[in-house]
Amino acid sequence: MTPEERAELLERKGHRAEKRQKIKAAALDKTPEKLKNPSGFQVRFRTGAVYTVVTVACVLAGDLPMLCMLMVMAGICAGEFYYMLRSDAKLPNEMLGIIAAVLYPPSVYFYGLAGALIVSLGLLLALLVWYVFWLRARIPDVGVSFFGAAYTGLLLCGLVIVRQALGDPWGGVAVLLLFVSVWANDAFAYLVGSKIGKHKLAPRTSPKKSWEGFIAGLVGSVAFWCVLSLVPGIAMPIPMAVVFGLVCGLMEVLGDLAESRIKRNSGFKDSGTIMPGHGGLLDRCDSIFLASITASILLIAGGCIPYSVF
Repeated sequence: MTPEERAELLERKGHRAEKRQKIKAAALDKTPEKLKNPSGFQVRFRTGAVYTVVTVACVLAGDLPMLCMLMVMAGICAGEFYYMLRSDAKLPNEMLGIIAAVLYPPSVYFYGLAGALIVSLGLLLALLVWYVFWLRARIPDVGVSFFGAAYTGLLLCGLVIVRQALGDPWGGVAVLLLFVSVWANDAFAYLVGSKIGKHKLAPRTSPKKSWEGFIAGLVGSVAFWCVLSLVPGIAMPIPMAVVFGLVCGLMEVLGDLAESRIKRNSGFKDSGTIMPGHGGLLDRCDSIFLASITASILLIAGGCIPYSVF
């Protein structure tokens, strides 16, 4: 980046930080006195409770509410992803990337896997046109733009596939259990790791994660996959559920570490500020991306759910 571009970027970041501070100050003025100084745990718990209630309500309410939730989730996470990558000297096309990320879930819902292919091809063509006619764009910028949309939008389509395969109401229950398996992985890993974790899992990428927490997280994931095997419409014996739970648990940890690596490379502690106590929505959803697509592939390949790929 040229010095002028870097100065412009820093100025924009300063304006955004100032705007966030004003919003926080306005919200604090309207907060009751007894709630103005909550502990970090209280803030984290309240934010997590709101996120959990909204997720459960949307998933169980029906196909369209869940679809809208996934579209909003994809759009916000894509925006946070591109914001971080711009600080890492990348120039992604946020508009095309966010639009594609939002379009992935409905494309799979209405047109199946062919819909995801159409969105991918459309995004690729649009990025190529952008690359050809906007001379500041580089090939890495095209790659980052495409990756961001696929990472935050395409991977979530696994949840759409699982719900459609089972229909209502059990499709919603299955998707909710997939969310719970991810939450259990995070919760078990945090509780055990913070108490007895001594051996670092990936000290350079995520210093707080330990092997003890990692193993506890896998146990939590497996436990809820065993519950998932009891959902009507899913033909999955317990031994298969254990194996699938282990694989998905590994993917959840990989997704978490991947997002931690992105933040570390970009110089960010959190991907955003939309979820006080947790950071950004991408911080909260990083594990669900790989878990979602992995779960759908395992369930289809194992013949556990009735879904026709072609």
